[in-house]
Amino acid sequence: MKLIFKIVLLPFAVIYGLIVRLRHWCYNIGVFKVHTFAVPTICVGNVAVGGTGKSPMVEYLIRQLKTTQRVGVLSRGYKRKSKGFVLAEGNSTVYDLGDEPFQFWKKFKDDIILAVCGSRVEGIEQMLALPKPPEVIILDDAFQHRPVKAKINIILTAYGYLFTNDWLLPMGRLRDVVSRVQQADIVVVTKCPTTLSQSERSLIEKQLQKKAHCPIVFATIAYDEQVFKEDETISLSNFIKKPFTLVTGIANPQPLLAYLKEQGADFQHLAFADHHHFTEREIQQLQGKRILTTEKDYVRLQPHLQDLYYLPIAMQFLTPTDEHTFGTVFENL
Repeated sequence: MKLIFKIVLLPFAVIYGLIVRLRHWCYNIGVFKVHTFAVPTICVGNVAVGGTGKSPMVEYLIRQLKTTQRVGVLSRGYKRKSKGFVLAEGNSTVYDLGDEPFQFWKKFKDDIILAVCGSRVEGIEQMLALPKPPEVIILDDAFQHRPVKAKINIILTAYGYLFTNDWLLPMGRLRDVVSRVQQADIVVVTKCPTTLSQSERSLIEKQLQKKAHCPIVFATIAYDEQVFKEDETISLSNFIKKPFTLVTGIANPQPLLAYLKEQGADFQHLAFADHHHFTEREIQQLQGKRILTTEKDYVRLQPHLQDLYYLPIAMQFLTPTDEHTFGTVFENL
């Protein structure tokens, strides 16, 4: 049945691929304009839809850069309710910025300039016109935004869902052609098991380097030892002593599910689509439950629920060598 379904979708994937290639060709030959900027720009992106760990990577970069430079973060602000260019300010909400940008703003508001804009060109121009403009700009999920030529392109691909093993939409999860990865300065294989063997690592490197002519490094998800809500912090080990409901609105919740099960947690999982806007009825159904969620979902649910906690995550390189190799990409920033 799965094979038949893919055969039915094949013509649509071919048509989608032709459209994508035509678009890239128009940019490559100058039919569509490409902009460059004097301020260094770092693009965090992928060629697949969702679930590769862009938010932890953006947060990693913020932590690395904020001590020496004035950092700007520019995102599209997916599913926000505002329009055009919006600069994050003290009274900005998740509806103004979108869930992931609001998460960055809430966590790093004293250290970054954050804005959202559908046009990255306009967004960068507006940020550079500020009285104190950023000295480096992180472009969140902008690899497909061809009007801006980033100085550094970081491409993420999730372990178990490598772009070399995938198909274009709608057959698979690829939103861009794999040949575009040739524009990457580094590829990060995210969400790897901490027990990844050297032999499997070598096989993945060999597979990816057929398409990506750049360094390849490996990273995993590091889960916090505590869960949080606005006025309370509890160790994860104590929190999971009682049953709870796990609510996720992310592209791939499987690593989180596996981690919680490894910890011996007893929970019911309610899964929603990525960036899901919770309806009043759904909020009512969650009332009275003891809930654990992701940090991204927390910023959307927190205004409506009382017994709500989130488990932070961070990107962590598998080895010091991976981290060093990643750092060398920024030596001439």
